[in-house]
Amino acid sequence: MDLGAVLIAITGVAGTLGGALLTQRGADRTKKRELEMAHAIQEARENREVRRSCYTQLHRDARQFATALSRHLYVMRDHTLGQEDVSALEGTKDAYRDRWSEALMIAPDAVIVPADELNEALTGVYGQIKRLERESPRPGETLRSAAEAQHALWSLISVMREAMRRDLGVTVDAGEGATRRTPLVSSSNPTALTRDFTESSDGLN
Repeated sequence: MDLGAVLIAITGVAGTLGGALLTQRGADRTKKRELEMAHAIQEARENREVRRSCYTQLHRDARQFATALSRHLYVMRDHTLGQEDVSALEGTKDAYRDRWSEALMIAPDAVIVPADELNEALTGVYGQIKRLERESPRPGETLRSAAEAQHALWSLISVMREAMRRDLGVTVDAGEGATRRTPLVSSSNPTALTRDFTESSDGLN
């Protein structure tokens, strides 16, 4: 057999095998990239669902805590607090604090910043109420001042909610938050607070 023909044949076989090997390697790399992309997409979806669940519960618990603070103020105004009243407030506070602790480990800064502002406000109102309970308020603290601070919580809850919605992609327009930052509907309003917690009608003020 002609040596040249043999070399040509060997080269052809090697080229065919090499091409097949390169094609296989390329296919493997493509498949690996596809799997990595699919994994990243799935991980992103799961992360968003975890945030969605946390946000939903934090929003609910913050509203319930704010409502419990309002109820507590009216109970303090109308009659002596019972143990069940104290327990009800403490229960909503504890539920909220647990959810807030979870959010601190999950939420991005864009959500944490307004949520932290709300947290400080909630804690502030709670502190006022407990000092009034002990009849050791700070200068200027009255049932009326606590009620006004409690009412201001609703607008902070609204701002936090909008930050959560933007993070989840529910609110697409970045400017929408500025036009929707209005207080959530609550059981009270400034006029009602002025009427309900006036110094002349409240012996604890």
